[in-house]
Amino acid sequence: MNRSVTIGDLTVHQLGFGAMRLTGHGPTSWGEPADRGAAIAVLREAVELGVDFIDTADAYGPAVSENLIKAALHPYHGITIATKGGLTRDAERRAIPDGSPGHLKRANEASLRRLGVDQIDLYQLHMVDPKVAFEASFGALLELQDEGKIKHIGLSNIGPAHVRRALSMGRFVSVQHNYSVLNRDNEELLQLCRAEGIAFIPYFPIGGSKRGLTALTLDAIAARHGATVRQIGLAWLLQRYDKMLPIPGTGSIDHLGENMRAADVALEPADVDTLTGLAGG
Repeated sequence: MNRSVTIGDLTVHQLGFGAMRLTGHGPTSWGEPADRGAAIAVLREAVELGVDFIDTADAYGPAVSENLIKAALHPYHGITIATKGGLTRDAERRAIPDGSPGHLKRANEASLRRLGVDQIDLYQLHMVDPKVAFEASFGALLELQDEGKIKHIGLSNIGPAHVRRALSMGRFVSVQHNYSVLNRDNEELLQLCRAEGIAFIPYFPIGGSKRGLTALTLDAIAARHGATVRQIGLAWLLQRYDKMLPIPGTGSIDHLGENMRAADVALEPADVDTLTGLAGG
């Protein structure tokens, strides 16, 4: 059963969908998908399976993911769309942060147009720009919120120090970063979010490209529950924090179904403790 999580005044199912992998192949998320129809079918199937939180960014493609979401799901009845701004790509496809207020406001306008909405449910700063004062970037999002173009503000790829600075400036409802059962690099960030009641949105929630879920302990727990290792990794996240919102992404309907069935896996407290101990989390 896909439980619910509250982000600001939004209530969504606790398993969302990350739309980065619907774009062109490779780690840079560049270009159109090999099969546009298949990508649209995955988005629609996700909603049929109970997903009502879709996460994307203007940098995915660039622009491709947002366009696919509009083509598949607009006008989004009962669906929360989260997107991001503040990350650009150069000619070599390298990620270049741009957190300047002018860029963020232009990026927000472009996302509004591509998604076909007047207000974005959750708009996230994609990355801190070391060339721009963080207060200026966050302040631009606060201004967009005051103008009604953003309902809720989120922060992505950010550290605890910036979270504390943002808390002193205004309200935001979520933090997104890399986190999984075998990647606890952002444990401090998660615990800060827990203390402040901020939703935590882990990307690469089943290991990502850096670390696969291959530990023998995971295999044993998966076998005992009649589940896959991917499902166990997601189930562990769902039981760690009541404002945890994993966004596993895939371009495959089969993998999508596997991911969604993780919500039906009820780990015992001993399983959660064992998995938490794998990386000292």
